[in-house]
Amino acid sequence: MRWRVSGIGSESWEREGALRMIVLQDICKTFRVAKRQSGLGRAVKAFFSREYELVRALSNVSFAIGDGEMVGYIGPNGAGKSTTIKIMCGILTPDSGACDIDGRTPWRDRLAHVRGIGVVFGQRSQLWWDVPVIDSFELIRDIYRVDEKSFRGALGELTELLDMGELLKTPARSLSLGQRMRCEIAASLLHGPRTLFLDEPTIGLDAVSKIAVRQFIRKLNAERGTTVILTTHDMQDIEALTERILLIGKGRILLDGSLAELKRRCSARKTLVVEYSGSAPEICDGMALSEAKPGRLAVTIDPSELPVSDAIARLAAQTELLDVSVSGATSEEMVASLYREYRI
Repeated sequence: MRWRVSGIGSESWEREGALRMIVLQDICKTFRVAKRQSGLGRAVKAFFSREYELVRALSNVSFAIGDGEMVGYIGPNGAGKSTTIKIMCGILTPDSGACDIDGRTPWRDRLAHVRGIGVVFGQRSQLWWDVPVIDSFELIRDIYRVDEKSFRGALGELTELLDMGELLKTPARSLSLGQRMRCEIAASLLHGPRTLFLDEPTIGLDAVSKIAVRQFIRKLNAERGTTVILTTHDMQDIEALTERILLIGKGRILLDGSLAELKRRCSARKTLVVEYSGSAPEICDGMALSEAKPGRLAVTIDPSELPVSDAIARLAAQTELLDVSVSGATSEEMVASLYREYRI
């Protein structure tokens, strides 16, 4: 995928076959945060004379996302993920920089912009707490001015896909977390957005609910070509849904590449686990001991220095091997290694 940059605006970022996209260039955002120490006296003093600290949330953030892409936006807590999402949604205005989404600047063309996006914040709700879910949906239809025919069609499709039949009559406060998240996702899609922002959409969900949400998002992208930007700490979400990741740390984009590239970069070392019968084998050159228990041994090897087959052969020459397994780094371990590499 090749991009050509000649300025700001959707017409300035070109990709073969891409009709629209998201473009951020040199986005900066600083927050002014009040500070005071504990104690009643200091609280009274702060009431009349406050001290403030400037916190740089985003520093020259730039990236482009093509039509129909599903991108994972990852980073530690406080890295700037939610701030970026809020700027792309038009909730926040940056200090400087430019953002173009479908030919619009989110914070300037807010009313037109929100008609083309859907947003799900895992820790925020857009459903009214004490009324049945269908009443919340009806109100959302009026807010977005969706005609009755389109609304009924979208509602019927989403109800079937997300299995919400009985949930529509239930007040939001009576739903489980998994049930509410399904309704939250449906609420964000009733007006047919072309771009979907998901901020921790599976936080706190059980395994069954997570799988259901992931399957629905994949189907939405495949059938409608919806562009999806996903922020999460759950790397299983990233693996299941996205092929490209953006890593942000301390307000800066540190890495932009495919998940496959990340795996090749961080999974060079392999973990070899053997179960044996008899005396414990000796560790050979090229092996690093990870775990040693009676009848079980785990070592880390670099295949470029010691091939896996040679490592197994050396251990087998010393004792009887009952079982052998080889694995690379998990997604969580790969991301953790990136955090260490970039010191975030």
